[in-house]
Amino acid sequence: MAIEDTAEHWQIVATATPFTGHKTSVRTDDVVMPDGAVHQRDYQVHPGSVAILALDDEGRVLVLRQYRHPVRHKLWEIPAGLLDVPGENPLHAAQRELYEEAHVKAERWQVLTDVFTSPGGSDEAVRIFLARDLSEADGERFEVAEEEADMELARVPLDELVRGVLAGELHNTCLVVGVLALSAVLRGDGDGDGVEALRPAEAPWPARPFEA
Repeated sequence: MAIEDTAEHWQIVATATPFTGHKTSVRTDDVVMPDGAVHQRDYQVHPGSVAILALDDEGRVLVLRQYRHPVRHKLWEIPAGLLDVPGENPLHAAQRELYEEAHVKAERWQVLTDVFTSPGGSDEAVRIFLARDLSEADGERFEVAEEEADMELARVPLDELVRGVLAGELHNTCLVVGVLALSAVLRGDGDGDGVEALRPAEAPWPARPFEA
């Protein structure tokens, strides 16, 4: 049996949207179960996100520290942001977020991995990119506001981030998945060809289809 996630759609006999927010909403579906029973499932409807593991020439990862109100923590994260427009090319969104949050550009981009962040309660899909050959972006810095106005930036060795993840000191989903995935790639796991085996930056993404 192939160990691979597969798309599947169970019958929905009714649906409602009891809450609509600025960026996301909550949906309630009445879903037919395998035994024929119908049960309600509530979940967050999310436009999708991109995240960027930006690796510099010294093997350091660009991270930022930001307050996250739902968990009442300041978390170390990798740059990330929403897909603002339905069908938006995720690479373009990632390039925009890296510029806006870190004022950095990258010459080499690849897909590191794709994840569903919380599939039991949200349809959010995230594409995590590996960005390399970093340099300072041109022009003025993007003006930040709200939580981002308090944001801190740092460059941290990959091994130190892996240690922090395994020690329970770092908790952000994209950071955890990104640094562990890159660590595995650099060890030669997967296809064994290192970063060259990663998918190209515009690889298909069935969870959030886009036009190149």
